[in-house]
Amino acid sequence: MKTVWIILLYLCVFGLSVYVYSTQLNGPAAELHQRLLPVEIKMVKAGMSEGELKQIVLNAEKTGDVLSIAGMQHSQGGQTVYPNGVMVDMKPYNQVIEVNEDEKTVTVQSGATWSDIQEAINPYGLSLKVSQSQNIFTVGGSLSVNAHGLDIRNGGLTDTVLSMRLLNAEGDILQLSPSENKELFYAVLGGYGLFGIILDVTLELTDDELYETQTASMPYRDYPAYFKRQVQDNPDAKMHLARISIAPESFMEEMYTITYKTAEDQTPFPDYQKLKTENLVAVPKFFLGLSRINDAGKDSFWNAQTAYTQQIDGNLVSRNNVMRSDSEFMEYDNSRKTEILQEYFVPVDQFEHYIPALKAVVEANPDFNLLNVTIRYVGKNEDAVLSYAKEDMFSLVLLINQGTDTESVQQTQDVVQEMIDVTLKHGGSYYLPYFGYPTKGQLQEAYPRTGEFFELKDRFDPDHRFMNLFYEEYRP
Repeated sequence: MKTVWIILLYLCVFGLSVYVYSTQLNGPAAELHQRLLPVEIKMVKAGMSEGELKQIVLNAEKTGDVLSIAGMQHSQGGQTVYPNGVMVDMKPYNQVIEVNEDEKTVTVQSGATWSDIQEAINPYGLSLKVSQSQNIFTVGGSLSVNAHGLDIRNGGLTDTVLSMRLLNAEGDILQLSPSENKELFYAVLGGYGLFGIILDVTLELTDDELYETQTASMPYRDYPAYFKRQVQDNPDAKMHLARISIAPESFMEEMYTITYKTAEDQTPFPDYQKLKTENLVAVPKFFLGLSRINDAGKDSFWNAQTAYTQQIDGNLVSRNNVMRSDSEFMEYDNSRKTEILQEYFVPVDQFEHYIPALKAVVEANPDFNLLNVTIRYVGKNEDAVLSYAKEDMFSLVLLINQGTDTESVQQTQDVVQEMIDVTLKHGGSYYLPYFGYPTKGQLQEAYPRTGEFFELKDRFDPDHRFMNLFYEEYRP
């Protein structure tokens, strides 16, 4: 039985951080975002070459069609769809163009996944500087949502992009970088596909290396000081995550942390370099299902997870494998319910005051079925127009189980808006790729450059060739 729990928890600890399963599009009726946002689209077109993608754009200009851009379609807020629009499926445009071992760079087409890149660079002993903790997403999609991950030393994802090429609404291909077409560069990063099609990207890499796992448990009040002392101020600490309890017996009181530090002895590294694969999905899927049902399931799940973190303390793992979190066990199919994500960013020095306020909102809504809260660190980064990290932040990713009926959607919306108000009062912000529960006022408060973003959209795409429901919902 102990072995079963180890397998279960190994998968759950990492997979619960950011993943929610979305139905993949296979026809013109796009039922996306876990049945909360069904959209009828005109057609799907895929381009396997630069020429084919350019022709899709030129044809749309002639016919007046609106284009939306899709990768793995895990964004929940309508960023990849538009009613009666043409969806451009980028997944076939997925080649790793070049790995430059000397310069430590990789150039890839935007439909490539982070897994594709890892498989290409692992033989060279190289690793991504920053990526999402799940490696199933496309590069173009991650750049378009300005994603972040577990790394605490290499800034944000935008900091690792040396250059990219963009296919705009006129069919022209533009070179973008921090020094070339800079304004458009930082609008496209976190621009949700509204400025054109990202064709290919050159990313900075770093060395793959062997990490030692360090775990700890503590009350939430002690976490900021622990993070600063044991993680942020420790140059050997390279990656980090934490989870706060959602179990009733210790609800938002207890925490555990997992930190990956450079191992003093790198000699065993070759024994850990092989990329891991995902397997044994059934066991964690079953126990996660139990935790959705009642408080007892949540309590037992949390107690087992905290015990597991003690067992993995001192384990060795490669950097590339830390960045390959499991996710399949979280696929969820229920005709009356679905699961959504929310992500809130709060300044590090506000964390101790923020948690009780967030806890009060959840406790005041007993039907709100919160399944998980994963915490990561996001350093200050205001380069992108729609930047969420106005200062050094802790990111809290909430996994929520909810009904799909009108009443349930309204109830979730009310709670989400209240949680966002609490976040904003503590100087925080929220992440934009998720379902459109926030108000326009909350968007403008969390993202003070929203007006600039919409002005840039009108300037660079005046005919609004590239559109999605997120833009339609929140534009002036």
